[in-house]
Amino acid sequence: MDGDDLGASALRIERDGPIAWCVIDRPHARNALTPAMYFGIKRAVRLVNTDPELRALIITGTDDVFSPGGDLGGRYEPGDERVPEGLSYESLPFISIRESTAPVIAAVNGICQAGGLLIAMMADIAVVSERASFRVPELLRGIIDSSYAAMLPAHVGLATARDLLLSARTIDAREAQRIGLISRVVPHDELREAALQAVREVLMTAPEARTHVKRMLNQQYGAIDYQTMFWSLQHSDEPREGMRAFMEKRPPAWIPEGLDVPKP
Repeated sequence: MDGDDLGASALRIERDGPIAWCVIDRPHARNALTPAMYFGIKRAVRLVNTDPELRALIITGTDDVFSPGGDLGGRYEPGDERVPEGLSYESLPFISIRESTAPVIAAVNGICQAGGLLIAMMADIAVVSERASFRVPELLRGIIDSSYAAMLPAHVGLATARDLLLSARTIDAREAQRIGLISRVVPHDELREAALQAVREVLMTAPEARTHVKRMLNQQYGAIDYQTMFWSLQHSDEPREGMRAFMEKRPPAWIPEGLDVPKP
């Protein structure tokens, strides 16, 4: 792509001196990420690591939503670049964010779930509005998320990771901070300045030494079983039923009859 074009109309780069803001702006779909947007965030990481005028990236959302994760319909926006062969692990930005030499800060302005939460977790620092909420909803949709299975225990411990993954419950910003899911919670109106302050603090550290420390920290994560995840997405009936149930606003077929559950 040329310049700051990320290949997705709902993503934009805003330059602020040596800092690039990647803004997720798809309000009609509550900032759900299309395949092109996932790949575009990966391009944003590449941009700050290759453009000599840039030194760091801040990823944020618009209104009251950071991102709820991927668009379950796999839809594109008009004019978006088509990601080759759809969404695959090569298209996902999480490892690129985690391993970026240039600092990546997540400025979490609101609802943060699924792939959106993985972006926040993989950032060097997640600066979070007190209004934000978090959830890992993949199992509600029949999706095996191997990234969470490998990486969430390193943040919150095995028992809490089991709780969040298997219950798919929503937690608020303060609980997320308490359990170690994210690091900083600030008043909503101070989010932008707090994110810039986090960037300034990280850029004060020595780049080569910082890169080695990040590599050592990343060794705490387990191996990611992408093979099982993408086999299931292609061949299992559960993701299809989960998506149909979500679109039709009904419980999926696997819920036991007679179980008292809230309406979706």
